[in-house]
Amino acid sequence: MDWLWIGVGIAVAGYFIGEGLKNFGHPEAESLLESQDADDKHELIREKEVHHFIGISKEDVGQLLQQYPDVPHIHLNGKVYYPKERLRQWLMEIGK
Repeated sequence: MDWLWIGVGIAVAGYFIGEGLKNFGHPEAESLLESQDADDKHELIREKEVHHFIGISKEDVGQLLQQYPDVPHIHLNGKVYYPKERLRQWLMEIGK
């Protein structure tokens, strides 16, 4: 069993070393986490999932949307979607 954990550790270390060597000549290259953050800029959230993103109840989201009709949103095929990055920026602005 000990050999299994040693093998797993070597494999994980090899992965991280390989990722580091890929960017060795490009210190300004995006990391794995930064590249995933870039994906959020174009991600859309369905109306029924907004409460998960904000972290409040569905009822509170309903009141928030009634109180602030200027929330950035998009209508597609009769459904409402919220751009994740623009919604995050909008929340930061009203929180100030």
